[in-house]
Order: sequence, then structure tokens, then C-alpha cells
Amino acid sequence: MKKNLFKIVFASFLLLLASSCSVGNPDEQVNPKSLSSGTILIPIPNTPSQTPVKEINYLALGDSYTIGQSVCETCRFPEQLKKSLGNVTSLKIIAQTGWTTTNLISAINAQNPTTNYDLVTLLIGVNNQYQNLNFQVYQYEFPELINKAIALAKGDKTNVIVVSIPDYAYTPFGQQSVNPAKISTEIDKYNAYAQKYCLDNNIEYINITDITRQGLLNPKLVATDGLHPSELAYSYFIERILPKAIFATQN
Repeated sequence: MKKNLFKIVFASFLLLLASSCSVGNPDEQVNPKSLSSGTILIPIPNTPSQTPVKEINYLALGDSYTIGQSVCETCRFPEQLKKSLGNVTSLKIIAQTGWTTTNLISAINAQNPTTNYDLVTLLIGVNNQYQNLNFQVYQYEFPELINKAIALAKGDKTNVIVVSIPDYAYTPFGQQSVNPAKISTEIDKYNAYAQKYCLDNNIEYINITDITRQGLLNPKLVATDGLHPSELAYSYFIERILPKAIFATQN
């Protein structure tokens, strides 16, 4: 009788011991102190570390098309780009309606911005054309502006994006000029020079001119002043700029 009771107790002990020695996940964390106490452990799963989101400093250089003449402050394309990127912590705009390349260079020199920008956009030249300046001014000063933009973009040309000049011939204002076709031809000349320079020097160039040439077919692309792009037009700009901006800011 005693022998049978001993067997039952011994079997129960073995069963209890087996149930407390189950194999756990080798990737689970175990507290060494709990091992010595003989208590049953509750595994703690590993939590993957989160990669911090990169904060972006963005500088927009240009003229009325950058400052967003005749649209709301959040409607202009730099603000729309900032919102689309989502992680822009600082946006500085150096632009003013009527500025030529000469004006923009002077403003950059006067403001002397920092050189820590992760993204720099440049859209300039329409007022050189509108004011009938010698084309050689643009040929000389556009490369200077590119070099300034690179310097401000931490010296990294891959952080710089050049945006083509819109064509205001396809607006009510442009149609009132003596020769709208001449405006388009001259805008093409400026853009062709900028595009080739960017191609030759591995600078990102985004063409948005064709969007603005829909202004007569779609009046919603023109701001209320009958001259500048609307919020809608700028949103189409962003569709083309955003992928390149994302790539530039990931470096």
C-alpha cells in the first residue's frame, strides 16, 4: 500500500516538473534572476526599434511664381510641397514679385541664409523675359544662382531642384499682349537653356510649363489676377516635384 502511494506521488512530481520545463521562443527575453528562483517565466517579446523621421530644412528661391502672387499663403507651391513631404520643419522663401535673376542674387547676398538646407528649389527667369533684358544676363546669372543654391544645400547638388518657367502667354493677361506667340517662343528659349545647363551638370530639372499652357482651356489653372498660376495649377506642379523632392531629401 505504501509502495503504491509512493509511486503515485512520484508520478505526480514528474508530471509537475515536465509541465514547468516547456521550451520557449529563443528570441524572447528572459530575466536571469527568475531562473534562480524557480518561478515560471512569462516571455517578453522583442520590440523593434523605430527609425526617427528625418527633419527637413527647405529653401525656395524665385519670383512671383514662388511667393505665390494672388493665391493664399498655403496655396503657393513651396507650402504645398512642405505639406506633401510632411517632415519639413523649416521653410524659408526668398522670392518677390517682379524679381529678375539679378534681383534674386542681390537678395540672397543680402539675407545671407545658412548653408544647411536639405532641399532647395529654384524657379526664376520670367521677369528677365518680361522686362526684355538681354538674354546674356540670364546665361551669366543662372549658373551663378545654381552655384549659390548648391552651396546653400550643404554643397550637395542632389538637394537642388530647378523648376521650369511658366508660360503666361496662356493667360488672359498674356493674351492682351501684342504678340503672345513671341512670349512663348522666348520662354522656350529660357527654359531650353536652363534645362541643358541642368542636364550637363547633373541638376534635377522639372518641367511644369506645359501645365500652364492649359490656362486658356482650363481657366481654373489661372489665379484671380488673370496672370499667375492658381492653387490648382500649383498642385499639379507638386505632382511632378514631389517624387524628386522625396528622393533628394533621402540622401
